[in-house]
Amino acid sequence: MPKSKRAKVVSLTQTKKKDREWKSSLIERVRDALSERSSVYVFKYENMRNGTFKEMRAATEATTTFFVGSNKVLRVALGRDAESEASEGAATLGARVKGDCGVMFTDLSREDVESVFERFAVKDYARTGAVARETVTVEAGPVHGPSGALMEHTLEPTLRKNGMPTKLNRGVIELEANHTLCKEGQHISPQGAILLRLFGHELAEFRCRLTCGLVNGELEVYEEDDEGDDGDDGPIDRFAHDGITDSMMLPPGVK
Repeated sequence: MPKSKRAKVVSLTQTKKKDREWKSSLIERVRDALSERSSVYVFKYENMRNGTFKEMRAATEATTTFFVGSNKVLRVALGRDAESEASEGAATLGARVKGDCGVMFTDLSREDVESVFERFAVKDYARTGAVARETVTVEAGPVHGPSGALMEHTLEPTLRKNGMPTKLNRGVIELEANHTLCKEGQHISPQGAILLRLFGHELAEFRCRLTCGLVNGELEVYEEDDEGDDGDDGPIDRFAHDGITDSMMLPPGVK
C-alpha cells in the first residue's frame, strides 16, 4: 500500500540550531576582530529595533565590527581568565558581557562611537510587556487622533475591542469615561500597546550606551556593573520578537 503523503513531516522553521561549529566560528571571528581593531567596547541597548541597528552597522562597517549574540560564547571568545584571554585585559572586559548587550571592535574613538549612538537613537512605539515611562489617559468625550483631528469613525470597533468604552454619535467616536492606556512603572498590556500606537504615543526609544572599553590595553569603565550572570546561552529567545537574524551576529557578508 502506498505511503500517505499526509504523513510527511514538513519543517516550517528557516533557522538552524547553533551547533559547535557555529560557536567555534563566532569565537574565531571575535578574536580576529580583536587583533584587527584598535579598541573594543561593551555596549548595552534598550528597546532593540532591528532596522535601525542594521542601518547603524552599515554606516560604520568600514571602521567597526559588531557582535550581538550569545553572551556566554562572547565571554569565552574574549577569555574567562588571564590564562585564556585573547589579549591582555580581554577577560576583564568579557566578564562585563551581561544582559542586553553586545561587543563592538572599532577604530573609532570613544567620542565618535558615542556620537554614532546618539545619531541612531530613535523613538518608537512601545511593545507589549515594556515598562511604561509615563501614564497616558484619554479623557471622556469626542475622541481625537494623533493629529488633533477627530478620529475616523471606522476605528470605533477597534477602540471598543481593546477595552475603551466608546460609542458612535452621528459619525463621531465618543468616549463614555476616562480611559488609561498605560500607567507609569507598569507593564504595557497588548491592548495598551495597540491603543498607544493608534493615539500616536511613542514611549520607547532605541538607544545604545557604552559601559566599558579596552583601549590601548587599558580597561576603561564608564558604567558600574550591577548585573549578575544572565545565564544566556544564545540570542534566539531574547531576540525572537525583534527579528534579529544570524547576519546580525556576524560581520557583514558572513553567513
